[in-house]
Amino acid sequence: MNRLRLDRDARAGAAERLSTGSAAVANHLWERAAVWVARGRRDDLDGWRAALGPVARASGLAGALFVACLMVRALPLLLAPLTALWCWLAWRRGDDQRGAAPKDRAEAEREALRGLLLELMKGGSAVHLRTVLAHLQEHGQWEGRTVTDMRLRLERLGVPVDRNVKVRGVPTWGVRRTALEAPSPDAAQETSSVPSTGV
Repeated sequence: MNRLRLDRDARAGAAERLSTGSAAVANHLWERAAVWVARGRRDDLDGWRAALGPVARASGLAGALFVACLMVRALPLLLAPLTALWCWLAWRRGDDQRGAAPKDRAEAEREALRGLLLELMKGGSAVHLRTVLAHLQEHGQWEGRTVTDMRLRLERLGVPVDRNVKVRGVPTWGVRRTALEAPSPDAAQETSSVPSTGV
């Protein structure tokens, strides 16, 4: 009975690791695709012209997925190596993802970025995203990334960004100190959900 229970627990652990890893791989691919599409936007253009780049990239991705589906339908044997590759990536990712919950990881990353932004402000009222990106790249991080990547990451973490932040009279994408000192959306929601004890 104990051996049977151990085998069942081992299978459940493996299934959980594959499931968690598959979700992590899917989220990673989706995030990379979204960043790549968003990087096609031209910051020097406005209106529909600025959106032509992302539309073209999104159309290219859709076309590539359609061709891939046709190839799999024509050659079903391709599913075997693709499935094996996916399971291998999911198994590796699943081991990394176990432990901290996704919300805890996002909160930790948000707090780390908040501290970095405040540090780079050096007592000022705001900081440009290009300054933050340059600082990270000087320390061997975010190599090959752009200001758009930084903006999208901050937005996903709930850090407010503004395209008209002035530092030394120059307006561009940045973060204001007042936005960092305000409570995060998650914290504000949790606070509002607590019933009042006042009379």
